[in-house]
Amino acid sequence: NADHTFVNEKLAQHYGLRWNDQGEPWQRIEGVKSQGRGGVLGMATFLAKQSGASRTSPILRGNWVSETLLGERLPRPPKDVPTLPESTPQGLTERQLIEQHTSNKSCAKCHIRIDPYGFSLENYDGIGRFRQKDGRGFSIDTKTTLRDGSKIEGIDGLRNYLLNTRRETFVKVFCHKLLGYSLGRKVQLSDEPLITDMMTQLEKSNYRISVAIEAIVTSRQFREIRGQE
Repeated sequence: NADHTFVNEKLAQHYGLRWNDQGEPWQRIEGVKSQGRGGVLGMATFLAKQSGASRTSPILRGNWVSETLLGERLPRPPKDVPTLPESTPQGLTERQLIEQHTSNKSCAKCHIRIDPYGFSLENYDGIGRFRQKDGRGFSIDTKTTLRDGSKIEGIDGLRNYLLNTRRETFVKVFCHKLLGYSLGRKVQLSDEPLITDMMTQLEKSNYRISVAIEAIVTSRQFREIRGQE
């Protein structure tokens, strides 16, 4: 109805997209990076899900990047870790609140691995809207240093880091997850040659996802079921 169309049109304008209510096929939208979008890191769904109830959460966002995109295993948090308040205390930026929490030595060993990823995404609020200032009016600081010493700034810096410095790790984790999903089972040691082949084929084809899918569906693992023996 008219109200539904109006809401969707406003959402499209806000996120820098082109609203189309004429039933036309999917269209490729150019220039989304200039609007702070493009790829999973700029999706409001990802940004909102990895947030608190009333504020952003660099911890949740950073943890998602670390575990989901890079396949890193983090140790369990120590017991009796104090919980963060839902609202930022007066006089503190959201980032300063996190930095105070993670200054504890027992917490720092994990947070030094995840928080910087989250800090680079602080230009997005709790529901994924792009912003220049936080909820208290403080300017957003997205400059950060990762555990390996790499200095990045904002979503573009994080993208470039994943694309270049951590490309091999990112691609391997992607292949591992895609293969496990396709086979409907846990990836085993015997699947490693297939993952290596997928990575090789992806590099040769400029990382077209169709190449990875084709490698899976034509593999023996996908076409056959291993016998009990």
